[in-house]
Amino acid sequence: MKIYYWGILIPLFLSCRSAYQTQDFDFRTAPEAPNYESESSWAVLPTQWPKALEEVVGRFQERPADVFFIYPTLFSSKKDSRWNADVMDQEIRNQVLSRAVPFQSSAWAQAANLYVPFYRQAHYRIFVDPYAAQGEEAGELAYRDVKRAFEYYLAHFNKGKPIILAAHSQGSLHAKRLVKDFFDGTSLQSQLIAAYLIGVKINPSEFSHIGPLTSPHSVGGFVSWNTYKQNNLPKRYEKWYKGGVVTNPISWDESKIGLKSSHLGVLYSDKKIYPNSLTVERIDGMLWASVPKVPKRIFLSFIKNYHFADINLFWKDIQQNAVDRTAAWLQQNKGTW
Repeated sequence: MKIYYWGILIPLFLSCRSAYQTQDFDFRTAPEAPNYESESSWAVLPTQWPKALEEVVGRFQERPADVFFIYPTLFSSKKDSRWNADVMDQEIRNQVLSRAVPFQSSAWAQAANLYVPFYRQAHYRIFVDPYAAQGEEAGELAYRDVKRAFEYYLAHFNKGKPIILAAHSQGSLHAKRLVKDFFDGTSLQSQLIAAYLIGVKINPSEFSHIGPLTSPHSVGGFVSWNTYKQNNLPKRYEKWYKGGVVTNPISWDESKIGLKSSHLGVLYSDKKIYPNSLTVERIDGMLWASVPKVPKRIFLSFIKNYHFADINLFWKDIQQNAVDRTAAWLQQNKGTW
């Protein structure tokens, strides 16, 4: 069984424990690799602005910075034995364009020119025992696509502009590797506005030269959080979350509490913004959130894991923060860029 809030999948494994169809991973039978020279391998480009995105943020306007966004796992059918998604599969493309693009990547579109590549995302079962060990190569294949897309972006689109790296869940696992491979201690680090590595555990010392951002206008580092319902902990808290960086996505500083009065807004499934909807509390490795005040909130009161809404709950806060950090980077580099 599965349901959707804010366009993002919530697998309900507690109520539905049927096994996944699966097969041995084989690179030779993987879907064809995307060709990033072709616009068809990109979900969003400045020259390719989906209608669903326009409905949330309006028409494309050129910005002085770029954002490279990597979407989360949307490939999850228990009847599909493939390990990686085919980026030319119309159903998969529609999932990206109707869910992750308007409800997630849109949060950064006011700050920077948005680039979203299609990639052969690994199937959700790579995160589920006993399939996880089998799925390591599928995750590697997905990262190869992301890396090639980023290399193409740098070579053909960036033209020296400052960069925001943004991602969620599986996307953040790949984004973390991009930080290590392209930014950490390299000349490109000077172009980094911020890396929004949302929905995965990032250790404070994850990178050698790039650290957590602890004020709303600081640049050159990363932010991260994993959201759960207030006063609840996931079963895998010790292994998956404890010790990870937790950013306060309302205050963007080291405050333990984020006040409802300061919360800028949830982006809900009706594509409306609901401000002053929730409070948050930072604990070790976890961000606790109150049940947001949105339509039909009664359904959310029965859900403990808010991972699916890590971005949506703070959509307006992220939008403003990305604008602020971009302005701060431009000001700091005035005269040199």
